[in-house]
Amino acid sequence: MAFLIRRAVPEDAAALADIRWTGWQETYAHLLSPQFLASMEPTPAMVERWVDTITTAERLAVAEVEGAARGFALAGDSEESDAPRALQLFILYQYATEHGTGTGQALLDAVLGDEPAFLWTAEENPRAIAFYSRNGFEPDGARVVSESWENLAEIRMVR
Repeated sequence: MAFLIRRAVPEDAAALADIRWTGWQETYAHLLSPQFLASMEPTPAMVERWVDTITTAERLAVAEVEGAARGFALAGDSEESDAPRALQLFILYQYATEHGTGTGQALLDAVLGDEPAFLWTAEENPRAIAFYSRNGFEPDGARVVSESWENLAEIRMVR
C-alpha cells in the first residue's frame, strides 16, 4: 500500500484528534475503562488545540493513505527537568489498520531520524515497546503511574 509522509497542516486537526482518540481505544481498551476512553472523544476545543499545535510544532508529520490522514507523530524539545535527552517523541499514533504497513516507521523517521531521543509508553503495550526497541530505544528504569489516567503505568525509553 502506498502512503505519503508529509508535514501536518491546519486542515488535519480533526483527523489528528480522531486518530489519537481511536488509537487510545484500539491500544488501551485492556488498560482503561470504556467510560474513561469515551471521555476522551474529540471536542471542538480539542480540534482547535490541534490547529495551534500544527501551526507551532516543527516536528509533526502525517501519514496519508489514499488522500486521508491515517497516522501522525509529534516530537520536540522536552520540557522535563530530568530529561535524559533534549529531544522527546511525544506522540506516534495511527489507526490499527495501518499496523505493519511501514507508516509507523516512516513517521518515526520523519520526526526523529536517528537522533538521540526519549519517549514514554504504556508499560503494558508490548507492540509499542517492541517497535521502539527495534529502533534503538531501551527502558532506562524510569516509571510513572498516572492516577488521573486510571493508574496507567508508563515506562521511559531512551536511545
